[in-house]
Amino acid sequence: MKAGIPMGVLLTMLLAFVLNGTALAQSASQSMDSAGRSAEGAVNDVVKGTATAISDTALTTKIKTALDTDSDIHHTRIHVTTRGGVVILRGRVPSSAMKDRAEKIARDTDGVKGVKNQLEIYKRVSD
Repeated sequence: MKAGIPMGVLLTMLLAFVLNGTALAQSASQSMDSAGRSAEGAVNDVVKGTATAISDTALTTKIKTALDTDSDIHHTRIHVTTRGGVVILRGRVPSSAMKDRAEKIARDTDGVKGVKNQLEIYKRVSD
């Protein structure tokens, strides 16, 4: 009587090994495909982020120029930042009319999606 593993068991083990190897190969292939899509997505995000930053910088520049050339506002210190097309106005102005005027200038600029007017009104001290 020969000691060993029966032929049926050997065939079953061989089949399991082959099927497991195929499954591992498919899993590796899927992982590589997923990684490729993730890398492509990351590149797209960088491109979109860069385009948004450039667009935001252009909007900020347009608004600062418009505020600087406005005869009522050009002597004020209004800080302008833009994120995703939304303009944020910060600083201090002497009147609510000036605050509203600055917001209107920003809002009327092409490409602006919204304005957050955080300007504060200060009262001038009279002599």
